[in-house]
Amino acid sequence: MSFIADKQTLEDLNLLGRFKPNSIYNLFSRIKTTGGEQLLERMFQQPLTNTAAINQRSATFRYFQQKQLTFPFNGVSFRQAENYLNMGGASSLPAILKKRLNAFLNDDEYEKLLTGLKATIGILRTFRKFLQELSDYNEAAAWRKTLSGISWLDSDRELTLLTVARYDRLLRHTLRHEMEQLLEAVHQLDVYIAVSDVARQRGFHYATALPSSPSVFRTTALRHPALDAGVANPVTLHSDSNVIFLTGANMAGKSTLMKSFGIALYLAHMGFPVAAADMEFSVRDGLYSSINVPDNLNMGYSHFYAEVLRVKQVAAEVSSGKNLVIIFDELFKGTNVKDAYDATLAVTAAFARYRNCFFIISTHIIEVGNALRQYANLQFAYLPTLLEGTKPRYTYQLKEGITSDRHGMMIIENEGIIALLNN
Repeated sequence: MSFIADKQTLEDLNLLGRFKPNSIYNLFSRIKTTGGEQLLERMFQQPLTNTAAINQRSATFRYFQQKQLTFPFNGVSFRQAENYLNMGGASSLPAILKKRLNAFLNDDEYEKLLTGLKATIGILRTFRKFLQELSDYNEAAAWRKTLSGISWLDSDRELTLLTVARYDRLLRHTLRHEMEQLLEAVHQLDVYIAVSDVARQRGFHYATALPSSPSVFRTTALRHPALDAGVANPVTLHSDSNVIFLTGANMAGKSTLMKSFGIALYLAHMGFPVAAADMEFSVRDGLYSSINVPDNLNMGYSHFYAEVLRVKQVAAEVSSGKNLVIIFDELFKGTNVKDAYDATLAVTAAFARYRNCFFIISTHIIEVGNALRQYANLQFAYLPTLLEGTKPRYTYQLKEGITSDRHGMMIIENEGIIALLNN
């Protein structure tokens, strides 16, 4: 079973996108090889749901972070080696002899083969030397065994036509499967070294995955991974307190906190480092968010109706019995205050009954919070706004309770909008 995160959620949290400069994928993409890029993309697209597999991958990243290794392969040489090992066409001794002996035949193919062979020999030598630094890494034993079987790697003998034919046949035919495994090993090392470097540079940590039951999420310091000076907050959820009802003024940091939570949970299911300290979590079946729900002009959907359909979709998933994490930012902001109050109250109360799921629900309609106090499994939190004269200052530090801040009109007045129109 694969971890569930639909297109809306991936876009809300800005998780994917090699060419999106602010995406979480791009934050980790310090990859040197094409195969490493492809492996990183697969990891992002396929988070894990097996507790042991998640913790094993985290342990691998942690190992490489402690080693602080530098990726030893030259990008150009490695691409030449990869292209050579994946070349098609005849490469047997008779075929090469025929090419060389035929004076009318263009020799470019042979020169390309020779360049690729030399690059491959260089890569294999580098790999064997690099493995000396991985003496305590379990997977390295099989790689060393393969490389030890190629005794001529250290030979500086001249690459005659016959030697080229013999080496070529050995690498691209006899040991083809082993070479594919070694290439894949380099791709893995590329990802492990790159991701662990990011973790070390940005002060990320590794979460501990727990079985799906009982439901637990706990961290002492959660922040957004893309913010260099992000404020960290503690967040705790469990089956007896599985809903965070979040309030706060505009710009107080509600959306950033919710995104931080969703991103940390997603990365943790990948076994990746997270921008959260002392984090442990019960493995979930998936993650759904409703943060930036667009209207749909082609379907004739207003913004409010698009919100309703999103909530309906999530409700169907929750009611099916899956262990999910749900993030709702400003429920029903596309309708009038009375309907938004009634709908937010009813939907939050209904979702709260599903103790196997976690919810973070934010709203500007703070009156809903008082009506929800009867539900023991809700925790109320807010992000405060401090006034310095008539200027608001945001601490981004989570507090217990429901906000009483109402500073929207003050911000409008500070910007001089009414005065501008009156003039």
